[in-house]
Amino acid sequence: MPTAARTFLTRPHAATLTTIRPDGTPHVAPVRFTFDAAAGLARVTTRAGTRKARNVAAGGPAAHGALCQADGFRWITLEGQAAVSDDDTRVADAVRRYTDRYGTAPPAPPDLVVIEISVERVLSLNL
Repeated sequence: MPTAARTFLTRPHAATLTTIRPDGTPHVAPVRFTFDAAAGLARVTTRAGTRKARNVAAGGPAAHGALCQADGFRWITLEGQAAVSDDDTRVADAVRRYTDRYGTAPPAPPDLVVIEISVERVLSLNL
């Protein structure tokens, strides 16, 4: 991944996360996320009962997600296999990374989970 794209992914922009509902239609939600280039993982914290978490869980091993961050005519999309986890270590790591990127901790509901996307494809424009 080019340096400009990695730098763009550290900026505190919001993004959209697209997941697939059980009926096959896309669900798009605004999110904040982090990207770990070394691990090739994008992470989104959310409540377990949200549509996006339920979509990923329902998709099982075939679940996919796409994160798109845009700023004017510059954008990047991270696509890949998605999984949802309530593992305390994974959630704490996601919260730490979120706090580092956005300068504030994410909401901390009792049912906080992390959606992890193993990035398999990166699309971008003007980066």
